[in-house]
Amino acid sequence: MQLIEAWMGDLGKTYELFQQFPADENGFENDAAGLNRDEFDAYLRELKNTAAGINLPEGYVPATKYILVDDDGAYVGIFNLRHRLNDFLRKGPGHIGYGIAPAYRGKGYATAGLKLTLEKAHNEFGIDEAYLSVHKTNVASLKVQQHCGARIDHEDNTHYYTRIATTSTH
Repeated sequence: MQLIEAWMGDLGKTYELFQQFPADENGFENDAAGLNRDEFDAYLRELKNTAAGINLPEGYVPATKYILVDDDGAYVGIFNLRHRLNDFLRKGPGHIGYGIAPAYRGKGYATAGLKLTLEKAHNEFGIDEAYLSVHKTNVASLKVQQHCGARIDHEDNTHYYTRIATTSTH
């Protein structure tokens, strides 16, 4: 199992993966939903710039979007890692967002991918504690986070806000 930057993988497989997600599913946002192939290629260039901190819109932070690739080479999920937080992210979405393609859900891929993402957060960006959020109705995602060591820090009417020590996954 490995994470690769979205712009570094097989572009056809990457496009197909992104098209399996709606624009918003349980809080996982997919800005590439419905894009044609040319638009998607431009989107991948924007992702690479976002990771490098180039041309960020106001209020945005550098972030890397990864593809989770299983041991057979299947593209099974998308993981977004924000390199740092601002006040909005600290109180809301946090460092990491993820989605697993429908055919691969319930098979441990989210847990494996989140562990790999937490390792990247720690090793590449010096993040000691990752902040995440999850819709209260998304029990499976909360369990994934808890399997990776998450604790619920606080909640509101619709979300749990969790914290995970990035060193607990090694």
